[in-house]
Amino acid sequence: MQTCKNCNRQFSWSKIYKSFWKGYEPIECENCHTEHRILVRGRVVFVSLTILPMLVFGFFLSPFDHAFATIGVGFAILLFGSFFTPYLVKYKKIDQ
Repeated sequence: MQTCKNCNRQFSWSKIYKSFWKGYEPIECENCHTEHRILVRGRVVFVSLTILPMLVFGFFLSPFDHAFATIGVGFAILLFGSFFTPYLVKYKKIDQ
């Protein structure tokens, strides 16, 4: 899990997860109030674990003839992949 580059305090999983769904909002350390921004590589990891598997399933691998079943399973794949991303992405300290 990512830690603060200034004080080495670990960010919470929920704080990182919420940052993704708010447009990659910067994360502020609760201890030293240093802001950290997600790296481009982290955005690629997020998309690779959420959007891409969902699209590949929806367009190429779906065994369902029913559109709602395909969308439901695709959405479940998106959520499942997104739960792992806070462990894999990296943030950098914003220099002020």
